[in-house]
Amino acid sequence: MNQHDLLYGFSSVVIVAILFMAIVALNEVGFRVGRFVQSHTDDEVKALTSSIQASVLGLLALLLGFTFSMSMQRYDNRSMALIDEANAIGTAILRVQLLPEEYRDEAGNLFRQYVGLRVEIGQLDLTKTEERTSYNDKIADLQNRLWALAISATEVDPRPVTTGAFVKSLNDVIDSQGKRNALLQMQVPEVVLVLLFIVFVSSGGIMGYSAGLSGKRMFAPIVLVSILITLIVFIIIDLDRPKRGLIQVNQSVMTQLLNDRKE
Repeated sequence: MNQHDLLYGFSSVVIVAILFMAIVALNEVGFRVGRFVQSHTDDEVKALTSSIQASVLGLLALLLGFTFSMSMQRYDNRSMALIDEANAIGTAILRVQLLPEEYRDEAGNLFRQYVGLRVEIGQLDLTKTEERTSYNDKIADLQNRLWALAISATEVDPRPVTTGAFVKSLNDVIDSQGKRNALLQMQVPEVVLVLLFIVFVSSGGIMGYSAGLSGKRMFAPIVLVSILITLIVFIIIDLDRPKRGLIQVNQSVMTQLLNDRKE
């Protein structure tokens, strides 16, 4: 949660609610300013203001599309990382049978504990730093115990098609866990979100100002547009918040793996 110290501590619902109120408020300010200078503004300036409004809205659309693409890509990457880890663990569990017989039961028990911890930490909010650190320490301990078991097994059976295959799959398990942890820390840069919010609020002000110059209030259409844009911003923020937002990566593939180990 390094780069999200400013915004990540706030609920996505609170953020978009504040943004919506800000755009409506600035729209009203812009409208009043536009009405105030209306009599001193000629048609050429009004046409130029309309062009500026279109440019700002175009910039907003560009930023929305760009930011949504970034957040969606990161969500997809986290989903694929979960599937890859589950597949790696499943393969390693199957290859436990390739170990010398005296190591199979212990390896199976360790993997059962390992999958349980991965499921539990997968449901834990990233803001709970101490709890996540505790889980990661337990996971690292299990990885070390599994690796030590694999080394002992290679001394008994050094063949690459048996114990060697298990060692490779165990290495894939460890790598996939590290990759998944790294992806949890990769979100849309906060500066991009702040820029999006600034353009978002500014667009409300310029729309209100343009309406004030024309002398016609367009409150309902502007509120409707603001609601739609706010919903898109909400989706962007929520997609970018692993373990915290309403939109979560489906953990069923990992929980199914845990259920299979319990049977």
